[in-house]
Amino acid sequence: MRLRKITVFAVSFSAALLLVLAHFARSVKAGAGSVPAYAANGDLLSVGNYRDWIYLSSGVDMSYTAKPADMTMFDNVFVNPEAYRRFQATGTWPDKTMLVLEVREGRSKGSINQQGKFQGTQLMGLEVHVKDEARFPGKWAFFDFDSPEKNGTLIPQGAPCYSCHAAHAAVDTTFVQFYPTLLPIAEIKKTLSESYLKDEAAQGVAR
Repeated sequence: MRLRKITVFAVSFSAALLLVLAHFARSVKAGAGSVPAYAANGDLLSVGNYRDWIYLSSGVDMSYTAKPADMTMFDNVFVNPEAYRRFQATGTWPDKTMLVLEVREGRSKGSINQQGKFQGTQLMGLEVHVKDEARFPGKWAFFDFDSPEKNGTLIPQGAPCYSCHAAHAAVDTTFVQFYPTLLPIAEIKKTLSESYLKDEAAQGVAR
């Protein structure tokens, strides 16, 4: 009888251990690639799991110039979970933040749709904005990806995206002004940049 109890206990313990290990494996898989890592040539390694991250916002046909886009495009923004939690607590981004911008075609013909547009399945563009204070002179860098499964190429520091973000971003060179769940946090924490506040004042927006 005692031997039987020991056997049952051993089986139960083994089953519980397997469940714990399975949960741990899923957690590791879900978190893989959520901090920046680089190839020997400086490319940013694949961020193929970014759609498991925190979704921030979508824009439609957004442009920072007066010229309209040739076609309807959706911009979707995701951020790694660790950075999102820190932003919620502090109103700014920690080191190792990664913001992913994916671009998808806007479509109107499909299924039962009669009005408006929806996002197509084809990925039209992918960029990642990385904060790595020890690696980049301005703390942040942009990388361009041909696909989520491939490594990303560093966009040179002289590119217009750097100066535009530095001159107009709401928080720490990032366009938090377009992230509706984060902008109120930055307002409460008083982390909005002076340049952004000047832009808002010029537009007649009171803060």
